Amino acid sequence: MKPVSELEGKVCLVTGASRGIGKAIAHLLDAGGASVIAVARPSEALDALAEEMSERTTLIGADATSDAFLEQIDGLHRLDVLINNLGTNVPRLMEDVDDGLLDLMINLNIRSTYRISRSAVRRMSQDGRVINITSQMGHVGSARRTVYCMTKHAIEGLTKAMAIELAPRGIRVNSVAPTFVETEMTKPMLADPEFADFVKRMIPLGRLADAEDVARAVAFLCGPGAKMITGQSLIVDGGWTAQ
Repeated sequence: MKPVSELEGKVCLVTGASRGIGKAIAHLLDAGGASVIAVARPSEALDALAEEMSERTTLIGADATSDAFLEQIDGLHRLDVLINNLGTNVPRLMEDVDDGLLDLMINLNIRSTYRISRSAVRRMSQDGRVINITSQMGHVGSARRTVYCMTKHAIEGLTKAMAIELAPRGIRVNSVAPTFVETEMTKPMLADPEFADFVKRMIPLGRLADAEDVARAVAFLCGPGAKMITGQSLIVDGGWTAQ
C-alpha cells in the first residue's frame, strides 16, 4: 500500500487491530509513518502483528471494554488519532434475540466505543481525529440485523454529536461505513451461497469491499484533504445505500 506521509509522527490508537479491517488500518497508518498503538485481546494474531509492524508500533494485549484499558489511555502522554474498530454481529431474527445477545452487542458496539472515545478525547489537543468504523447498516435496515443496525445507527449519531461538541477544540470526528468485507466475522455468513449472491446483487459495483478499501478511507479522513470534514460518514459500500 502507498505510504500516507501526512501521518508521519502522529500517535494513532487502533482498537480491534489484530485481524481484518483493524489490521489493515494499523498497517496503512504504520506505512504512513504514524506511531501506532494497536490494541486487541491477547492472541497469536496479535503476536504475529508485532512481527509485521515497524519499531514505532506499540502493541497492547487487552480487553478494550475493560476499565484497565481505559486507565492505559488515561496514561498516554499524547494521542492524535483514535480509530474505534470494536464491534460484532450475530445475525438472528428479532424474535430469537435473547437478552444476553442484546446486552453483548450493545456493550461491545456502543458502550465500549463511547467509553474509549471519552477517555481518548481527554488526551487529544488541537487537530485530533476520531474515526468510528460503523457499517452501511448504520444507514439502512436489514432482516436478521435489528440489533446490529440499531448499534451502528447509534454510533453514526454519536459521530455527529461528538463532531459538534469537539469542533471548538479542532477535533474532527467522522465515521467510515463499509459494506460487507470478507473478514473472520463475515466469512461464515458469506459461506451461505444464497446470502453471498444476495450481497453481490445489492452492490452495484458487483464485488465485496476488501479491508484495504476501508483502511484507505480512514487514511483520507486522517489527512489534510479532509481538514474541513467532520460529523460525516464516508460510506464504502459500492453503491448499496444509493438504491
